[in-house]
Amino acid sequence: MKITALKTYLVPPRWLFLKIETDEGIDGWGEPVLEGRAATLATLIDDLSDLVIGHDPRAINDIWQMLYRNGCYRGGPVLMSAISGIDMALWDILGKYHNVPTYALLGGKQRDRIKTYIWIGGDRPSNLISDAKDAIARGFRAVKMNICEELGMLDDYRKVDGIIQRLFDLREAVGPSLDLAFDFHGRVHTPIAHLLLREIAPLRPLFVEDPVTPQNIESLTELQRATAIPLAVGERMHGRGDFKALFERRAARIINPDPAHVGGITETIKIGAMAEAYDVALAPHCPLGPIALAACLQVDALCHNAVLQEQSLGIHYNQGSDLLDYLKPEARFTYADGHLEIPQKPGLGIDVDEDKVKQMSEIGHRWRAPVWRHEDGSIAEW
Repeated sequence: MKITALKTYLVPPRWLFLKIETDEGIDGWGEPVLEGRAATLATLIDDLSDLVIGHDPRAINDIWQMLYRNGCYRGGPVLMSAISGIDMALWDILGKYHNVPTYALLGGKQRDRIKTYIWIGGDRPSNLISDAKDAIARGFRAVKMNICEELGMLDDYRKVDGIIQRLFDLREAVGPSLDLAFDFHGRVHTPIAHLLLREIAPLRPLFVEDPVTPQNIESLTELQRATAIPLAVGERMHGRGDFKALFERRAARIINPDPAHVGGITETIKIGAMAEAYDVALAPHCPLGPIALAACLQVDALCHNAVLQEQSLGIHYNQGSDLLDYLKPEARFTYADGHLEIPQKPGLGIDVDEDKVKQMSEIGHRWRAPVWRHEDGSIAEW
């Protein structure tokens, strides 16, 4: 079997899908997107096709290493996101070739389903209480939210007090019936992160994500040592090497690498195994499309320390199209009792509606992260 073509589709709301075709008619789907840089990834996939076309798609490890090690430059969000999409599609092909789910080729699943959560509140958090109650009514047991909008390195206490009050009001409204996860989203800096973690500890959050950006490993280490709240880090990291210092310093109790940005299924499983050796939990990051989520669920099936799965159903980014829109109805994800079922069909376990993909690719998108500024005019973290 040989790879004959790599075809990309830029589809709303902000995704890039990849179809890898073979000379035996077995195709695979991946999602090689970097949010806000989808066109860049499409161009890179075209560049990388020169290396991939003509190869046996079953040689996944060899192709992965060739893409990673060819030339002087490796790693980083752009290259690793491209490798991720190709890796997903190759595992999809291999599973279809053997007529088994991808996880069956990697030792078999360790679980039938995984707890999931839904986003509430939007980019600048609002309507938290009504959104949380709606999540409960829909059967979810956990929600995640951004805790703040723009926040300066040392902001005024009226803003900080407002953040704390909003979160306490939410906990009072939902009681213990719902797990709450708080995303600082890199918008909080070390001086205020220490304060917020101390003040919100009585709310017993499931975790706090990106309390500061992972480049500030010293602060992450200090923050995790100072709080009993599990800190979750990893969505902004792009390979095993990025995680070494995180594990060695015990700077997080949960990691959330994104299989769409870190090197696909192949690399995420390796990172998950590293985390397990340090007794660190795995919660794959996935505010993306259905192919990325399908890849995450294969990882969840395989990694013993997988505890929670992010997914984008109804997320505030999904304007115009949502998570299930590009899948055939008979092969969509199954939600039950706050969990996602591990797909059982061959490959990644989903059936992409190719006609819908082609139709929506005619519309395309040019999604960009918003540009935010502080009151003094300086650029704010988004």
